[in-house]
Amino acid sequence: MSTEPVRGPNADPRPLTDEPLPLDLVNTVWIDEGVRHDLLKRPGGLTTWLATAGFADTVPSSQETLDALLVTRTALCALLDERAEPKEAINDLNETLRHGRILRVLSTEGPEAVIDTDAPSWLPAWSAAETYLQLLEENPDRIRKCANPECVLHFYDVSKNGGRRWCSMAGCGNRAKTRRHYTRHRKAAPSGEQ
Repeated sequence: MSTEPVRGPNADPRPLTDEPLPLDLVNTVWIDEGVRHDLLKRPGGLTTWLATAGFADTVPSSQETLDALLVTRTALCALLDERAEPKEAINDLNETLRHGRILRVLSTEGPEAVIDTDAPSWLPAWSAAETYLQLLEENPDRIRKCANPECVLHFYDVSKNGGRRWCSMAGCGNRAKTRRHYTRHRKAAPSGEQ
């Protein structure tokens, strides 16, 4: 069973969207029926991601934007991987963060915070890195990898009790329940009926 939603030709094909920006960037890579997909390496994938992430009107779909996102995504993936050595990933994420800053300014409406990046192409990558720091400050234990060992997707658990385990109950959660049901009934069946 495919987890890829059926939608229009320019729609985002990923099975999990609407996560906080750094996790949404990490989730541009997913596995469906054993096949690895990478939205950012598909034709038009960068444009699709920029649109779904809210950057379509402010950031060019350029090689510079793609390069910044790929470096940042690699750093975020390494930081989320509990088995990885984080030192290089920390350096890479800090390098992304050096390309932008939040400026406090006074406007006619009052105080504002304005994001300033070296170039528009750095805005999405910098925003993902900055939002990752915010998630770490707020509740790092809510940043999770899907409990399905074959799934590479991550999510931010906003459930009331913090008990979310799956990227999607309709996808990975349902498959796990089906496996448990099959295993339970197979064990319960007499040996001649299997």
